Amino acid sequence: MTEATLADPVFDPTLVEAVVRGRHGDPFGILGPRVVDGRLHVATFAPDAARVEVVDPKGKVMAELPRLHPEGFFAGPVGQRTSVVPYRLRCMAGDAEWTKDDPYRFPPILGDMDEYLIAEGRHEELWTRLGAHPVTHDGVDGVSFAVWAPNARRVSVVGHFNAWDGRRHPMRKRLGGGLWELFVPAMTRGDLYKFEVVGTYGNLLPLKADPVAFRMEEGPGTGSIVDGRTRHEWKDGDWTGRPKGDLRGEPVSIYEVHLGSWRRGDGDRVLPYAEVGPMLADYADEMGFTHVEFLPLSEHPYTPSWGYQPIGMFAPTARFGSPDDFAAMVDVLHRRGIGVLMDWVPAHFPSDEHGLAQFDGTALYEHADPRQGFHKDWNTLIYNFGRVEVANFLRSSALYWVREFHVDALRVDAVASMLYLDYSRNDGEWIPNAYGGRENLDAIAFLRGTNAAIAERTDGATIAEESTAFPGVSHPIAEGGLGFDFKWNMGWMHDTLNYMAEDPVNRKYHHQLMTFGLHYAFSENFVLPLSHDEVVHGKGSLLGKMPGDPWQQFANLRAYLSFMWTHPGKKLLFMGGEFGQVREWSHDRSLDWHLLEDRHHAGLQAMIADLNRLYRALPALHQLDCDPAGFRWIEGGDTENSVFTYLRLGRDGVAPAVVAANMTPVWRDDYRMGVPHDGDWTVAFNSDAARYGGTGEARAGTIRAGQDGAHGQPASLSVDLPPLAVVVLTPEGRVLDG
Repeated sequence: MTEATLADPVFDPTLVEAVVRGRHGDPFGILGPRVVDGRLHVATFAPDAARVEVVDPKGKVMAELPRLHPEGFFAGPVGQRTSVVPYRLRCMAGDAEWTKDDPYRFPPILGDMDEYLIAEGRHEELWTRLGAHPVTHDGVDGVSFAVWAPNARRVSVVGHFNAWDGRRHPMRKRLGGGLWELFVPAMTRGDLYKFEVVGTYGNLLPLKADPVAFRMEEGPGTGSIVDGRTRHEWKDGDWTGRPKGDLRGEPVSIYEVHLGSWRRGDGDRVLPYAEVGPMLADYADEMGFTHVEFLPLSEHPYTPSWGYQPIGMFAPTARFGSPDDFAAMVDVLHRRGIGVLMDWVPAHFPSDEHGLAQFDGTALYEHADPRQGFHKDWNTLIYNFGRVEVANFLRSSALYWVREFHVDALRVDAVASMLYLDYSRNDGEWIPNAYGGRENLDAIAFLRGTNAAIAERTDGATIAEESTAFPGVSHPIAEGGLGFDFKWNMGWMHDTLNYMAEDPVNRKYHHQLMTFGLHYAFSENFVLPLSHDEVVHGKGSLLGKMPGDPWQQFANLRAYLSFMWTHPGKKLLFMGGEFGQVREWSHDRSLDWHLLEDRHHAGLQAMIADLNRLYRALPALHQLDCDPAGFRWIEGGDTENSVFTYLRLGRDGVAPAVVAANMTPVWRDDYRMGVPHDGDWTVAFNSDAARYGGTGEARAGTIRAGQDGAHGQPASLSVDLPPLAVVVLTPEGRVLDG
């Protein structure tokens, strides 16, 4: 074996020592091939080798490299060659011998335009360049890695393939955009990896997961897994995030699902995407829901966060299978005609040391000042929305789920916390914006930019969970709005739940809780949410919120949900609410499906299925959900009887629907109300039907309206209103099928 001294004139011993100690920030400046004084030299760090030879592609020895450092730095001339040629490295130690490609002989993966666009914050397909991609580079199979860490002194790829030794695969730094990249030959899909980062102050940071990993290790592991973009062969045809035309005029009935607790297998087994997807598709179709909305399925380290503290903004959670399995689940839902929504969380991220926190040794993704960068409520970190690279990262994540996984819409979590600098903060705990105000101008610009990108580059939609009176959340950006397609109506939800919790004898004193929402019902494009947030943290179940004996509780819930389904706005119901889950929801167990053996629970489920069919079948109930022309009170002030009567209207030529809601346990026989015209009207729906668990005693069939007007309508009729029930009437012939 050839030995050399650290005084070799070609390889500065100081630089060699830096490589060996993992402190060299420019590995391509010393490792790999280079021509010095007209001769080709090759250098490699191979601490597990006793000897290293340079061989040609056919395995012929071109040179043996001298060891310049006892810890495994080998370098020297390759014969008399004067230019760089393809070569491999043959390593030997004892009886072992292996040959490998030298990662430092390959040219860059990223192009100058990638670097420029990423630095500008305008690379709209960030996932195609950053992350880990199985590729063939210069004729060699391997994986290209790229990561943004502008303040790091060194970034290395580590994993089982190199014994987690950050000295072996340090990455090339692209000075223009703070990017690091490396092509690692022979790595492949399924290989585990992380990034080892030496921070800006020379400190070695905890190993970091890839911010743009497409797949991550199932907990408690925290590593990233080489996977590349999904290879699923889609069968959902001309999938689209919104029906042709305006989604506001379409029936939208959303079933909100926490995938890990919707339904479990034998022995409380969590069902994988491949198993639960078809079951969920069948159920949602049978129940008549138009969409399923998943609580966040991006990778997250802490299961009790339900996904709302994500680390893998580009990685479907491994709890239920692979990214391709997730894609297949979306596909099967689409093929059953069910749209797919997913909660997406750009408001904050957890401070786990393997995540984005202090990623390169500085506050890179988060604000450095805790008055801007720390959420006291959730002990999480807040993205620096004003940093163009961070905004680009998040915007690309949104596009990724829609483009790559055919997700039809993103429900953006915790928008209110993003909009206001003083959100959940006391005086002195926040920093005003440049104009002295409390609005987070950077976050507002980010949200507008993301919504514009989704609208311009995909067929997807966005929905805001926003609980304040911030103006124009679902208004077009050109008109000064934020550009969301819809906004959750949190005010409606709180008011109506408070009303329903009252003993019916007291409801006449709280009548306005049910009517107030109509004062602003068309100020935004609203979704009416009865979400997971209302059945956790001691709030009990929807059924448990209803007053009275068990029969009255079911009747109240049937009436409430019927009121919701006939009220302007799109519908969202959290799983279990459709059959009257009794226990408060827990992410640790399945819903109580055995309750359906009871006729009252089964009846409630049957009613929701019928309400969904009614909502779809009657255009008056959905066409003008977001237009004031779609609603008209018949009588909204009957406080004494706690009865609400109203019209739902569609576009010109569409038959109206008349709704009467009796919110007391008292029969209202021959209750007279105005209707738009005389003639025959049909009871299309009655929440007190026997098949739903009600009394079934009210008149059904046809009711004739006379020309004697009432409540400002030209005609009127009398209808029996059962206790705690909602009745829907349509002109004769416009009845619900089935």
